Amino acid sequence: MSSTLLICGVDEAGRGPLAGAVYAAAVILHPEKSIHGLADSKKLSEKKRDALAIEIKRHAFLWAIASASVEEIDHFNILQASLLAMKRAIEGVQEKLSFLPEVGDVLVQVDGNKCPKINLPCEAIVKGDSKVQAISAASILAKTARDAELYILDRQYPMYGFAQHKGYPTANHLVQLKQYGVSPVHRKSFSPVRQLLSQR
Repeated sequence: MSSTLLICGVDEAGRGPLAGAVYAAAVILHPEKSIHGLADSKKLSEKKRDALAIEIKRHAFLWAIASASVEEIDHFNILQASLLAMKRAIEGVQEKLSFLPEVGDVLVQVDGNKCPKINLPCEAIVKGDSKVQAISAASILAKTARDAELYILDRQYPMYGFAQHKGYPTANHLVQLKQYGVSPVHRKSFSPVRQLLSQR
C-alpha cells in the first residue's frame, strides 16, 4: 500500500444496554479492496452484519476490536468507558502499523461528537457511521463483537434472555431483572439496576 493519508474509522457499540462490556472497533479500509454494503450497523440485519464482519476482517487493510468492562463502565461512566474502548481499538491498529514499512499519515475519524485521547490527529463526525465507510465498517465490527459476547453471557446467565435483547432495557429484560436480581454482568451505575439494588 503506497504512502498516502490513511483514514482510520472508529465506532462503539453498547452504550445503552444494562449489561455487558462496551465495545469499539477501529478500521482502515484497503483502497483496492472495496466492501459492498457497508452501512451503519443499526440499519443492517444481524445476518448481514455477520456476513460483512467476515468481509471486513478479510479485506480491510488493518482492524482492531477492543472493549471496556462493566467494572470500568461503573467506575468511570459510560461515556468515558466508550472513549477508553475506542482508544484501545485505535492503539491496536497503531501497534499493527508499527510493524509495517512507511505507509503515510493516519487521520482518525470517530463517530459522534467526542474524540478519545490519542496521539494521532482525530476528528469527530456526527452520524459518521452513515457518512464514512471506515466508520461504518468499525460500527459493524464493534456491534458483532458485542453481540457475540452477549450470546456467551446468555449461556452463563440463561434466565435474563441476553440472546434476545442483547442487554438493552426491554420490558422483558426489566421483568427478568426484578425476578432474578442483579447479575455480576449488569451495570450497577445504570438507573434501573441502581434502583433495584437500592430497594434490596
